[in-house]
Amino acid sequence: MRDLFVKTNIIEECVEKMHSSKFLSYEITPLRGAYLEDLPISELEGWGEIDAFVCTDAPLAKFRPSPILTALKLQNYLKKPVICTLNMRDRNTIALQGDILGANEMDIRLFLALSGDPIKLGDMPNAKGVFEGNSALLNEIIHSFNEGVALNALALKSRPRPIYAFNVMNSYSNNLLSLKNKMRRKMRSGILALFTQPVYDVEIAKLLLEWCEEINHELGSAVELIFGYFPILSYKTAHFLYTKLPGVYVPQAWLEALEVARERGGEEEEKIGLALSEKLFFDIQNLHNKIHFMNSNKIQMAKNITKHTK
Repeated sequence: MRDLFVKTNIIEECVEKMHSSKFLSYEITPLRGAYLEDLPISELEGWGEIDAFVCTDAPLAKFRPSPILTALKLQNYLKKPVICTLNMRDRNTIALQGDILGANEMDIRLFLALSGDPIKLGDMPNAKGVFEGNSALLNEIIHSFNEGVALNALALKSRPRPIYAFNVMNSYSNNLLSLKNKMRRKMRSGILALFTQPVYDVEIAKLLLEWCEEINHELGSAVELIFGYFPILSYKTAHFLYTKLPGVYVPQAWLEALEVARERGGEEEEKIGLALSEKLFFDIQNLHNKIHFMNSNKIQMAKNITKHTK
């Protein structure tokens, strides 16, 4: 059966790339449809600046196609590694183990482990959340498989190819000690990298980077920090992030600049937001050139910002 699949080393190349001097990934959210062509797939082809794509798993609890099958289609089509997001909201450990093990043979081996957003945020209010555990349990499943056993400690008949786990963390908290302790717990779980929520303040980015280096030294680990990046083009978006997402911090200067620009019209508001966002992108690059780009499938905008990637 294995001979049916084209063997490549793009997965291990992606892992090596994360440990190199720079790394850039782009988030893709599957659309509510039956075909890959529902996405502007042609815009993703030949995007040289991108090292890996990240396929989301029903974000905000909104129904979407299978992240594993979508990741498989994207990886085969684009010939670039795809990190598949999996959450604990929708599956128990039996389903998760089956999905991850089945995906292994088809070379889907990079997983971003999440607990998952609450059902109440989504478009399927009658669905029932599973939440058998949080992202730490998903990390444990992956670690067990890499040791050749299932979560119940029974040996697998055949050992899977290496599987790599990633986690997400907030980029801000009013309680910095709590945030640092959460970072330490995640880094202790054997993950390869931590993807942060969007960062808008370079000083906060510096602090997170310092913590990561300190904890790696403490644990003897080599977890990479990937800064989340989401361009803000409107005051409405900035205000939402500032007031509704406690794990994200938007500087007051951004809020004020966008509010003033809004009074001059949408075109000026977008111009100011884009200028602030582009400067932030290059500032983060200069600090730590490992970035995860998110902007709700607005691919051409992302290309314009990343075309001068260092």
